[in-house]
Amino acid sequence: MKKIVLSYGTLSRLHDGPLGLYTDTYLELLKEQGFSQRSAKEQVRLITSFSRWLEENSYNAKDVSQERADRFLKYRYLHLRPQSGDSAALHRLNDLLCQMGVISLHAAPMTPCDRLLNDFRLYLAQERALCEGTLKIYLIPVRKFLCEKFDGITIDLSQLCAQDVTGFVTLHAQDGSRSHAKTMTKALRAFLRYLNFRGDLAADLAACVPAVAGWSLSDIPKFLEPDQIQQVLDHCNLQTAIGLRDHAILLLLARLGLRAGEVAFLKIEDIDWEAGQITVHGKGGYLDQLPLPTDVGKAIAIYLQKGRPMCASRYVFVRAQAPHRGFSDASAICLIAKGALARAGIESQRKGAHLFRHGLASQMLRQGGSLSEIGAILRHRNPNTTAIYAKVDLTALRELARPWPGGEL
Repeated sequence: MKKIVLSYGTLSRLHDGPLGLYTDTYLELLKEQGFSQRSAKEQVRLITSFSRWLEENSYNAKDVSQERADRFLKYRYLHLRPQSGDSAALHRLNDLLCQMGVISLHAAPMTPCDRLLNDFRLYLAQERALCEGTLKIYLIPVRKFLCEKFDGITIDLSQLCAQDVTGFVTLHAQDGSRSHAKTMTKALRAFLRYLNFRGDLAADLAACVPAVAGWSLSDIPKFLEPDQIQQVLDHCNLQTAIGLRDHAILLLLARLGLRAGEVAFLKIEDIDWEAGQITVHGKGGYLDQLPLPTDVGKAIAIYLQKGRPMCASRYVFVRAQAPHRGFSDASAICLIAKGALARAGIESQRKGAHLFRHGLASQMLRQGGSLSEIGAILRHRNPNTTAIYAKVDLTALRELARPWPGGEL
C-alpha cells in the first residue's frame, strides 16, 4: 500500500491527546493490513477524535477499554452519522494497545462463566491436546449449558444434578444434525469429567449424559461426480483476485482431499516448490507430507503472484477485503465451497467442503484404488473411517449381491 496522505487538519491533530503516541503505529498497521486510503483516513480521524474525548474526560491510554469505546461512540453519534467501520476500528486499536502492553489483555472483568470456560479451554488444550477448531466447537454447547442453568453472575456447580444434564440434551438434541448432537454430548461429557476431576461435583455426572443413537457405517457419503467438480472449477472467475483464490482452494479440496481447516491454515512455508510437496497440518496435530499436483501448484502460484494482497500474514489464503489476514477458522472455506456450488448451479443435500473430499475418495475407488490406498491419501488414522466408501462402489457390491427370490436369473 502507498503512503497514506492525510489532510493538514488531520495531521495537525494526529498526535494530540493520550493516544498521540500510538497513532503512527496504528497507521503502519493499516498499511500492513491493506486498507484503502479512504478507509485509513476515516479510521485515523476516528482515533484522533477518540483521543481528544479521552483527554477531555481525564483518561489516559491505559484507561482505554471496550466500555469506554462504546461510550465514546454514543457521544460521537449525537453529532455525526454512524459509520459501519467505527466499532471495528476501535476494536483494532484495543488489540494494538494490548499487543504493545499499554493495556491489559483482560482489562474488562471476566464473568464467573468466562473464567470457568477459560480454565476448561486450557485443560482441553494442555491435557487433551485438542486443536483450536475443536476447542471452539466444544465451548459453544458448554457455554449454552451454563447460561441456561445459571444467570452468568453467580455459578454454583454444586447445584448441578442429573436432571439438568439429561434435560439439556433432550431439549437441544434436535437443534441440528445427528453429528451436531453427538458433538454436543461429547463436549458436555468432557466438561462434566473436568468438573469431577477438579472436585466441583459430588457425583460423576458425565455418566448421565445420554448417548445419541448412531450406527457405524450407517450413512452413505455424499459426494460430487468428476464432471460436477470440473463444472465448479470452470465457474471460478480467473480474472479477479477472489476467483484466483477460490480456484486454488477448490483444487486443494478436489485433488488432495484436504479438510477445510487444513486449507484455511496452510502457510507459505508449508509449500516446498522444489520438492513438489506440501506439509498438511491435520487433525490431532499430525503433520503429513503430500505431493503437490502440477495443476494445484500452478493455481496457488498464480494466486500468490497476481491475486493475493500484499500483507504480513504467513497464511497462503487471506481475506480479499481489508484487513488482509488469514481465515479465523474452517467455516470460511466451507462458505467458499458453498458459494462455488451455487455459482455452478449444482444442487446437493450437503454443500460443504467435505463434498470434494468424498468425491476424491469415490473417484479413486472407481478407478481401482483399494480402501487402504484411499485411507493413506485421506490420512485416516482408523481403517474403519475409510470403510464407509465401500458403499459407493456399486460395481463391486453387485458382484456380492445374491439373487432376489423370484427375480430374474
